Amino acid sequence: MNPPVQRCLDILELLADAPGGLALSAIGAALGLPKSATHRFLAALADRGFVRQDPGSLHYALTLKLAALGFRHLSGTRLHEVCQPVLDRLAAETGELVRLAVVDGEGMTWVAKAQGAHSGLRYDPDMGRDVVLHVTASGRAWLATLDESDALALVARDGFAAPGRFGPAAPTTIATFRTLLRETRRRGGIGEAIEEGAAGVAAIAAPIRASEAADAPVVGTLSIAGPVSRLTPARRAQFVRALVAATAELTQLWPIRRHVAAEPATRGMNQHNHAHAA
Repeated sequence: MNPPVQRCLDILELLADAPGGLALSAIGAALGLPKSATHRFLAALADRGFVRQDPGSLHYALTLKLAALGFRHLSGTRLHEVCQPVLDRLAAETGELVRLAVVDGEGMTWVAKAQGAHSGLRYDPDMGRDVVLHVTASGRAWLATLDESDALALVARDGFAAPGRFGPAAPTTIATFRTLLRETRRRGGIGEAIEEGAAGVAAIAAPIRASEAADAPVVGTLSIAGPVSRLTPARRAQFVRALVAATAELTQLWPIRRHVAAEPATRGMNQHNHAHAA
């Protein structure tokens, strides 16, 4: 990749985790860039509207342009339109948070959710973030469908965060994660994470495939998450059947996305052709 392009992308990723913005010197230090180069890349990003500089603090922060582009892309796929009713129904049935994550290259991203808990404790994290594969039920449900060596390589690539960033039960070695991955396979591919991603939170997840063919690639996962005080072993076992049924429904619906997304363009072409014919 062209180094300047790489550096601009590095800056965008860095600022995505700094909603209050960062000083020029802090950005340069984090990325190992000299001040002049850092300023040049920031100026290019600001010129295209991706970054702004606060006139008071002089910190640089992301604008909403990047988020807007993401929403435009997601809207174009019609993913939300096709899948949301399934999420809403499962959330209402379980009374917990239901989330959809999609596979994107060698990672996953949270793209949709439905909250079933309307009172009491609620677990409701932000959308649009990457799924941390080694501490989430969703990550484990996907990785369990891969060759074990490939799955472990993805986890090793991302590494294990310092103690305290995740929950108290988060795996911290490849050997521990391998054991958890094999347990997932023994459960028929149902991912489970108890106080791994965050303290006090439990989750289960199942994979969604691109079609109903047994060997179809996994395109995403559906998960149910909530406080461990509510999502007890008995309730998790109770919810597995509903979760698997919902993922089967999404597997059936997944190919429809492309046809639905293509409808506006096709309709526009037909109208254009009719106009010329008239």
